[in-house]
This record gives sequence, C-alpha cells and structure tokens, in this order.
Amino acid sequence: MPAEPRSQNRSFHLDAPLARVMPLFTARGEREWAPGWDPTMLSGTEQRGSAFRTVNPEGRSTTWIVIEHRPFEGRVSYARMVQDSNIGLVDVDCAEPASGGTDVSVTYTLTPLCAEAEGFVRHFLSVEAYVQMIEEWRVATSAALRGT
Repeated sequence: MPAEPRSQNRSFHLDAPLARVMPLFTARGEREWAPGWDPTMLSGTEQRGSAFRTVNPEGRSTTWIVIEHRPFEGRVSYARMVQDSNIGLVDVDCAEPASGGTDVSVTYTLTPLCAEAEGFVRHFLSVEAYVQMIEEWRVATSAALRGT
C-alpha cells in the first residue's frame, strides 16, 4: 500500500519588505543563505515549470520543479523528488503584516518512496527537527538580508 503524504508547517518573521524577502526563496537566491546550496539549472530560471537539481553532502540528487512563482503575491512552491527516497512539495507563503517586515510560512509535504525513506520522512517532519530547521532558516535569511 502506498505511503500517505505528511506535512509540517512553521512560520517566522523577517525585518524586511516582501520585495527583498522573496528573492531569497528562489533556486539562485537561496545561495545567499543556505550553506552548500548550489543548484544546477535544468530549464528556465524562476518561472513556473523551471527545473533545477541539487546534490546533498552524501551525494544524493534532488530534482526540483517550480510549480508556482508569484513573488508579488508572496508565494512560491516547488515539487521535489529525492533520488530513491521521497517526493514532495515545498510551499513558501509570505505576507506583510501592518506592523512591518514579512511573515514567512514554510510547509513541507513529503511521501517516502521506500521503506528506507520512512525514517527520514518521519524525522524530517518531526516537530523538533522541523522547528530547528525553520529557526536555522530564520537566522540565515535574517543575516543575508543584513548582508552579514
């Protein structure tokens, strides 16, 4: 029986306007804040249908496809497939609250493709691991926006 997709969501605030924040959540923009992030563009750039590939430190390849790119509305979404492991979606939704800055919400929805990937997905989407990852995103994107 196929595995069911599972999701996790967390949010954080950045002290910058939407126009400065959204470029950080593109294939190329993530280079500014994500250590080791080095996408190889396969097609397009940022628009819907663009595709790129990343390789993690263990050598596992992930293929990404932009399924939604609406920076002026604060939304970008990706479909991703990790070689011999899992498939999923990544949704980044941003909004500018009246108090200023940008609120960023990140949702990962993952499905393991094999028994070996079950543990990875369970851990990645655990509250503890996900909260830690999103805090790392907040710290790193804040530093990128400050230029440090």
